[in-house]
Amino acid sequence: MKADIHPKYGKCIVTCACGETFETGSTKSEIRVEVCSKCHPFYTGQRQTVTTSGGRIERFRTKYNLKD
Repeated sequence: MKADIHPKYGKCIVTCACGETFETGSTKSEIRVEVCSKCHPFYTGQRQTVTTSGGRIERFRTKYNLKD
């Protein structure tokens, strides 16, 4: 490697908005994030699924009052 062209890589403290902190490696000394694996709905199992009224065909039939 050439000298003095790469940024210094070292320990980094990542802080989430929920209060969780962990250590990783980065060129920055501190990183603040909004969501982490402790508070993200996908990882916590609190993911809400949106139920739709069917596919495009069902919505078309409902819109125009068509029957099978």
